[in-house]
Amino acid sequence: MSSTQTNTEYFFRLLYDCLHGACYGSLSGIEAFLSHLWLWIVGIGYTVSVVALFIIVYCTVRLFELRHREEEFYSTPLTVAASLDDEHPRWQHIKTLAAGTTSSEWRDAIIEADIMLDDVLVQQGYVGEGVAEKLKTADNATFGSLNDAWEAHKVRNRIAHDGSAFDLSETLAQRTIARYEAVFREFKVI
Repeated sequence: MSSTQTNTEYFFRLLYDCLHGACYGSLSGIEAFLSHLWLWIVGIGYTVSVVALFIIVYCTVRLFELRHREEEFYSTPLTVAASLDDEHPRWQHIKTLAAGTTSSEWRDAIIEADIMLDDVLVQQGYVGEGVAEKLKTADNATFGSLNDAWEAHKVRNRIAHDGSAFDLSETLAQRTIARYEAVFREFKVI
């Protein structure tokens, strides 16, 4: 054997013995403190974990309650409201927005009208994930204003996808609202 080789096992044994009190005398006081500190850390960690678990369960339960209330609220059937001028209150709100002077009001009117169109299509029995899928299942023979619904929905999509980059003129906004109105009148919602 060569005398230049190092005995790594010997150095690890010295390190081990040093950590157990052989280097500086007895470290039992430090070891006891560290073991007590570790127990406190573990206890606090478990306590925080249990509290966090209760918070997660509470938030999940509240979320399901909220979803249930939203489902009840939004699943109410769309019916013709009996008002003085025989107009649906949602449609009155849409007309008020459409009569505004800013493009943001016109955008809101079109988006609200599209939401109302979705509700009307569901009420009429059309199925699909969104308005476009419901319109794809429709037939011109039973849905006379289908082209109006498509054109209005295309404008709504441009508003939704392009945002403020889409230049919405008052003329286009009024034409789009008139298309929605034709659909709603066909289904006797307004």
